[in-house]
Amino acid sequence: MLPSRTLNELAGYLGGNVLGDGNLAVNGLAPLENAGPDKITFLANPRYASKVAETGAGAVLMAPGGERYGRNVIEVANPYLGFAKLLTLFYTQPHPPLGVLAGANIGTGVTLAEGVSVYPGACIGNNVTIGNRTVIHSGAVLYEGAIVGDDCVIHANVVVRDRCRIGNRCIIQPGAVIGSDGFGYAPDGGSYYRIPQIGIVVLEDDVEIGANTCIDRAALEVTLIRRGTKLDNLVQIAHNCQIGEDCMIVSQVGISGSAKIGNHVTLAGQVGVAGHLSIGDNVMVGAQSGVPSSLEANAGYSGSPTMPHKEWLRAMAVVPRLPELKKTVNALEKRIAELESKLK
Repeated sequence: MLPSRTLNELAGYLGGNVLGDGNLAVNGLAPLENAGPDKITFLANPRYASKVAETGAGAVLMAPGGERYGRNVIEVANPYLGFAKLLTLFYTQPHPPLGVLAGANIGTGVTLAEGVSVYPGACIGNNVTIGNRTVIHSGAVLYEGAIVGDDCVIHANVVVRDRCRIGNRCIIQPGAVIGSDGFGYAPDGGSYYRIPQIGIVVLEDDVEIGANTCIDRAALEVTLIRRGTKLDNLVQIAHNCQIGEDCMIVSQVGISGSAKIGNHVTLAGQVGVAGHLSIGDNVMVGAQSGVPSSLEANAGYSGSPTMPHKEWLRAMAVVPRLPELKKTVNALEKRIAELESKLK
């Protein structure tokens, strides 16, 4: 059973302000529609403000100045962030250190720091280093010389290839592959000669990798994912790429080799990025866009090939009218031909 906490305690934790009964205790979170009196809910989108009047929640987390409809409220500047922090507070518990459980396969020269948990079926290669309080789940494979930092969670069936380095507080979801060989082949007449990929992958601190995502090792040096970047499921990062800090790479994005992505970049679902180009800081690229050339910083882009987002919106507004416009053009061409024939 989850512990109860008063609204005053929660407001202190969030840096918010209580309107109503600060001594009311709640024991978890629930959606606006389904919350009971022992739960706190949240309003992140003002579009749904009227639902505050209808909710059965004991309290509502919302932005300052909104209509509270007589409800107990905790006001915070960013309700969605507050919601995430309360989920962490109520539902995320520290992982108890279990040590190396029976059935785990540990190589020679392995360094295990304090509080590590290695589950049955995990395979830790020779000369691997694992930091404090890190958890390695069943089926995960760490090749020889891999390094994993403190407070990481390596989920089931993850593969971290040889010599790759994982920073602190990284989370790698099931089935992800870190350090697979880059796709490199040299033409040799009518066939292809495989180019050995001798580089590594480096994930800096607080990076998260989604399920079944693949990050290729560099041909010679480093494929780099910088601090705080989050990759969704089914993302492909090719060899020699550099991804900046605090980027959001959404599912089914593919980034070709040697691309350089700046800081705070968002690539929406199914974006394709060509190789050997640069995307500047604070860029947002819309879903299913194709990026064939470099993009300047601090702008939004959409389409395939990409163009500034506002131009793309104007272009898309024309598309439904194209059949009608084609008929109009055909009619005008016919009329012009008739007029020209009369002038001859």
